[in-house]
Amino acid sequence: MNMPPFITIVSGLPRSGTSMMMKMLEAGGLTPLTDRLRAADDDNPNGYYEFERVKQLPQGDTLWLNEAEGRVVKIIAALLPFLPDGHNYRIIFMERNIREVLASQKKMLERRGATQSASDEELGHIFDKHLRQVNDWMKTHRNVARLNVDYNDMLHNPAPLVERLRIFLDLELDSAKMTRVVDPSLYRQRAVPEEVRT
Repeated sequence: MNMPPFITIVSGLPRSGTSMMMKMLEAGGLTPLTDRLRAADDDNPNGYYEFERVKQLPQGDTLWLNEAEGRVVKIIAALLPFLPDGHNYRIIFMERNIREVLASQKKMLERRGATQSASDEELGHIFDKHLRQVNDWMKTHRNVARLNVDYNDMLHNPAPLVERLRIFLDLELDSAKMTRVVDPSLYRQRAVPEEVRT
C-alpha cells in the first residue's frame, strides 16, 4: 500500500475505543506511529498504541509529525487543537456513550489503586468542553477531514463502518482483517438505559 499524503489520526475521549481502532487500522495495512512504551494490560489487552511525544503538543513539540506522514497516530481529543498547520489530517473520531466512558475510566483507575480526582459530573463537563473545543477547531481548518465512528455500532456491526473507513481514507485496506480485530468481549462498561435504571 502506498503511503497516503496525509496524517491519519485516531481521536476521541479517553476510553472511547481509540486503541481498538488503532489495532484495526494496523491490521488493515496502515503503519502506526507508537513507541510501545505503555504495555498492554487488563484495561487494554491489545495494547494502547500511544506515542509519548503527542503529550507535548501544547508545549510546541510538533517536529515528530513529519514521522507521522502516511501513518496513523493516536491523539486524544483535548490535544487536537494544538496540531499545527502545514499538514493534512484525516481524523477518525471515536464516539461513545459518556456514561460508559466515565465508568470505564473509573474502573481503570480502580485497577491501578488510584482514585478519580473529579466527580463524574465534573469530569463530564470537562469532556464536554473538550468536544466543543474540537468542533470549533475543526470548523476553522480546511486541512482537516473528520469521520465520526460510534464505538457501540462498531462492536455490533463492524462491516459497514470498515467500508466507510476505507472510503474516508481512500486506501486499499484489508477489510476482512480489520473486521476480525473487533472483539465484543472487550465491551465491559455498558450504560444502562435511563428508562430501566433503578
